[in-house]
Amino acid sequence: MVQTPSGGAGNGAAAAGTGLMSIGAVLNVLREEFPEVTISKIRFLESEGLVEPRRTPSGYRKFSAGDVERLGHVLRMQRDHYLPLKVIREHLDAMERGEAVQLPVLGRPGDGDTGQEPAVEGATAARIGRGRLLAAADIDERMLAEWESYGLLAPVEDGMYDAESVTVAGLIAELGRFGIEPRHLRAMKAAADREAGLVDQVVAPLKRHRNPQTRAHAEARTKELAGLTVKLHAALVQAALGVRLP
Repeated sequence: MVQTPSGGAGNGAAAAGTGLMSIGAVLNVLREEFPEVTISKIRFLESEGLVEPRRTPSGYRKFSAGDVERLGHVLRMQRDHYLPLKVIREHLDAMERGEAVQLPVLGRPGDGDTGQEPAVEGATAARIGRGRLLAAADIDERMLAEWESYGLLAPVEDGMYDAESVTVAGLIAELGRFGIEPRHLRAMKAAADREAGLVDQVVAPLKRHRNPQTRAHAEARTKELAGLTVKLHAALVQAALGVRLP
């Protein structure tokens, strides 16, 4: 459950006396549960009609606690159930009408890509088939094949994809709306691979350690370093463009 602040000076971003939040404050709240969410993602969900924040006279978005909760539902259904936005919208409408909503569960690797599949234990074990990835990202086979040809996506095993593939596919599709083609993203993929290699180099001694607790600590250190590299990358891009996200 996404925890939303009650507003006021405590969070430093809610409009005084209204409990409304800026998009930057919403991003900070959502990242507690969804570390990979971006302002671009929030704006995209708004453009798709999944959330309707208020607008100030000067055009700034102001989100209510209900808006943040709704965004949390959307992101959770994408992450945990790989649902396309059209289906998510239908589920949200049903929830607002007070109807019971039954969501599909994830499947185990090798269970196939149709029907109701048994749940996995732990998000790291989540795998989806090609058909479900196409539906979740709302793309066709031709687009996915093109993205794979540029190395932007790839199945992990037995034709199955991991949970991050849904996020990557969604972001590639969003960038495509601005005319950025998959061939333009090869440099970003190469940079990401280099950053991942640097993190692996740092944590490699922990992974090889004889102490099981030290080896277990490697995963936590990997997540911490990944978060820092993502933040640095975003800051460098903003600095190069001379912009500052709200």
